[in-house]
Amino acid sequence: MLNRKPDVLVVDDDKYLLEVFKVALEAINFKIDAISDPTKALAKLYEKNYDLVFLDLRMHPIDGMEILKRIKTDKPKITVIIISGNSGIEDALKAVDLGAYHILQKPVQIKELQFFAKKAWEYHEIKSELNSLRESAILSKKDFFLTNNPDMMKALETALSIADSKINVLIQGESGTGKKLLAEKIHLNSPRSNFPLVVLNCMASEDSINKELDSQVESSKINEVKNGTMILDEVNSLPQSSQERIYEILSQNEKKYHVRFISITNTNIEETLKEKILREDLYYRLNEVKIKLLSIKERPEDISLLIDHYLHEAQGNKKIRITSDAMHLLKLYRWPGNVIELKNTIYSAVKLSKQDAIEPLHLPEEMQFLTIKDDKELITLEEIELIHIKKVLNRTSDYKVAARILGIDAATLWRKRKKYNI
Repeated sequence: MLNRKPDVLVVDDDKYLLEVFKVALEAINFKIDAISDPTKALAKLYEKNYDLVFLDLRMHPIDGMEILKRIKTDKPKITVIIISGNSGIEDALKAVDLGAYHILQKPVQIKELQFFAKKAWEYHEIKSELNSLRESAILSKKDFFLTNNPDMMKALETALSIADSKINVLIQGESGTGKKLLAEKIHLNSPRSNFPLVVLNCMASEDSINKELDSQVESSKINEVKNGTMILDEVNSLPQSSQERIYEILSQNEKKYHVRFISITNTNIEETLKEKILREDLYYRLNEVKIKLLSIKERPEDISLLIDHYLHEAQGNKKIRITSDAMHLLKLYRWPGNVIELKNTIYSAVKLSKQDAIEPLHLPEEMQFLTIKDDKELITLEEIELIHIKKVLNRTSDYKVAARILGIDAATLWRKRKKYNI
C-alpha cells in the first residue's frame, strides 16, 4: 500500500528511546534519523525533507514546542507526532492544537509504535495527495503567482474573474510584487489577447506622454493599442495635462478607441487624491476594480514556497540545498524588493555556491549582518552606515537619486563614498 519509504526524524533526549524507535521503524522499512540534541535536530530539518517527525516536547536548550512552531511555519507539509509522558500531557494537547497530528505516550511498546507509525504514514500520504490536488487546481488557474496566502489568492481570483470583461483595473502594491505581471495575465485571459498590450511609462516627460496619447500622431501608442490593453505604469505620476488627455480618451472610448486601461502603482493612491496629484474623476474611471498585491512581509507563509521554487528553478542539475543558518537569514530578512529581490538572491546564491550547499556567505552583505546575537557581535554605526549606503547605491543608477533617498546632499554622499572607498 505504501508507495515509498518514508523519511522519519525522531527527536528525544532519551537515547535509549531513540534506539527503540530506530529498531522498530527500520523493521517496517522506514528510513530513520534519530537525534538526541534538539539544536542539531532543528538544523537537520532544514537540510532534509522529512515526511514524519516524532518529537519530545521537554528538551534543552530548545524545547519541542519551539521546534513544532518552526516546522509549522517553515515546513508545514511535515506530519508531527508528539512523544509525551503522563506528566506532559497538557503540553502535548497544546501541541495538537498547534497542528501536531497525534500524541504517542511513553512508555512506548514496539508493536504499538509500529502500528501507530504506519497509521501516521497513511495519514501523511492521504494529506499529501490532497494537498497536491489542491495545489494543482490552484496553479492550473494561477500558475503565474506562487502563494498560499488567502488574501493573495482572493486577489488573483478577482483578477481572473474580471479578465474577460471591459472593466478598467487598478493594481496597487510595492515594487517587486508582480503588478505588471498580473496586468499582462489579465490581458492574456481576456478577449483582447489577440490585440496589442502597450505599456505607457507615466514617469516619462510630459511632452513624451502627450505625444503617445495623441491620435493625430500616426505612431503613437494610443493608435497602436486600439482594441487592446494599455498599462498605465505608475499612474500616480501622470502630469495634469496627460490626465486630462486620458479622461478625454475614456469619454470617447466606446466609439473611437476600444481600449482597456490597467493602471499600476506602488504608492498609496488615496494619498495622491488627497494631495490633488491625481484627478478624482479620472481615478474613479480607472479604478472600476482595485486589486492589492501584498508584500512578502505581509505574506510570510509564502517565503518557504518561493525559496523552494526559485531554488529548484535556478539549480538545474546541481542539486543544491540551503543550510539552516542561511535559511534563518532568508526568513529574517524583510525583502524590501519583494519577490524580484528574493528571486535574484536565490539565483545569485546558486551561482556563488561552488559546493552542494548555500551558506550565509553566499547571501548579500546586508543579510549576513542579521546574525547579530549578542554584544560581542554588535557592529558600529559606521559599519551600519556603510551597509545602508551600499544598498541604496546598488539599487539606484544615479548618485543624485541615491543622495535624495539617503537624505543628504550629493557632496556629502561623495565624501562618504571616498571615506568608505565605494
